[in-house]
Amino acid sequence: MIMSRIEAPRDEVTGNLLDRLLDGLPAEAVLTDPDVTAAYAHDMASFCPAGIPAAVVLPRTVEQVQHVLRTATELRVPVVPQGARTGLSGAANASDGCLVLSLTKMDRILEISPVDRIAVVEPGVVNAVLSRAVAEHGLSYPPDPSSWEMCTIGGNIGTASGGLCCVKYGVTAEYVLGLDVVLADGRLLSTGRRTAKGVAGYDLTRLFVGSEGSLGVVVRATLALKPQPPRQLVLAAEFASAAAACDAVCRIMADGHVPSLLELMDRTTVKAVNELTRMGLPETTEALLLAAFDTPDPAADLAAVGALCEAAGATQVVPAEDTAESELLLQARRSSLVALEAVKGTTMIDDVCVPRSRLGDMLEGVERIAEKYRLTIGVCAHAGDGNTHPTVCFDAADPDEARRARESFDEIMALGLELGGTITGEHGVGVLKKEWLARELGPVGVEMQRQIKQAFDPLGILNPGKLF
Repeated sequence: MIMSRIEAPRDEVTGNLLDRLLDGLPAEAVLTDPDVTAAYAHDMASFCPAGIPAAVVLPRTVEQVQHVLRTATELRVPVVPQGARTGLSGAANASDGCLVLSLTKMDRILEISPVDRIAVVEPGVVNAVLSRAVAEHGLSYPPDPSSWEMCTIGGNIGTASGGLCCVKYGVTAEYVLGLDVVLADGRLLSTGRRTAKGVAGYDLTRLFVGSEGSLGVVVRATLALKPQPPRQLVLAAEFASAAAACDAVCRIMADGHVPSLLELMDRTTVKAVNELTRMGLPETTEALLLAAFDTPDPAADLAAVGALCEAAGATQVVPAEDTAESELLLQARRSSLVALEAVKGTTMIDDVCVPRSRLGDMLEGVERIAEKYRLTIGVCAHAGDGNTHPTVCFDAADPDEARRARESFDEIMALGLELGGTITGEHGVGVLKKEWLARELGPVGVEMQRQIKQAFDPLGILNPGKLF
């Protein structure tokens, strides 16, 4: 329901806020019905508290975003920027009395330049929509989070998201050339460039990537594009142990190969995918490794990688014969998180990244943690860059099991730090990992980051309670 200026529920503070918002926004852009705003209160993370927003605003222009931020600053109202709410850390969760600033209506692709190999987009553009649009020009936008059919470019920038192809093509931060950002007081800041090179001043663009809406609101992004690569072919290798699969990953990378994808699924994940999709993946395997190449001669590359897998102890190596078979294998990997959620109904998805050389230690440690807490924990991983997603499956209605799930989640993060890794490779910090961010950065690091936050948001109204 759309609440008009007259219909909106109000006390003195809320009424003043709504009146001020409606001075610069159309009535349909301001939502206050509690049944409607509740849908905007949280993202997809578990164990992350969410408050009740005073209103949800859905601007369509930069000027409307500026009006919202000016109003919020004048009235000292917190603002929580949001995209599609597919995040997994609580970074988009509302706080009590806040304005949820949903950017999903700002969804225009403003420019695609094949010569400059850039796209200029608004934050609400869905990742898959952009990918298909640039493909018509023979170009590609490589970052491909698993939620690419739903997630928005603004959300990808806010969380510095990754994806399956990061091992070859890198993460979102490597494709953001410039940004238009509305600051907390409503001023418009332009950062970065349209050019292939540029080193003028501090790199403020990179500062905003991964800041989870805590420094400003991205309203436009200039993104780098790549020539569209050839269709990739995929190889599947079965292993009798996760350690052997991780050994194969190390051999592949040490031998100088540059796969377009190198993904791992443990036996728990394979079983869950089979139960959900009936794909018939080999449940006798302890670990399934998927490797892909989009080179001019992918078959030759797959043969070389297949030999390395066999040397590491693979029990079976099956290269796909065509792109259709390759896509079927990739669909299995993309189904992993949904399949694991179906095991018990609720999941906590960890996002620990470790050096590739410690990947085997990470998986062995997760297995010990699962046994210790008597839980099902499946692991799927972007193995080529060491980014693991241990996924704790539990029954949220069982208080003891929920407690054990949370404790196991924390122990997995501690293990990642012990192995020289980081608490998040691509999902962000949000609410879920605030405590762990402080442990990873240390007191000096936290203090410097808080000073940066203070410089951009002196009143602390932008996404409060996240990160720190």
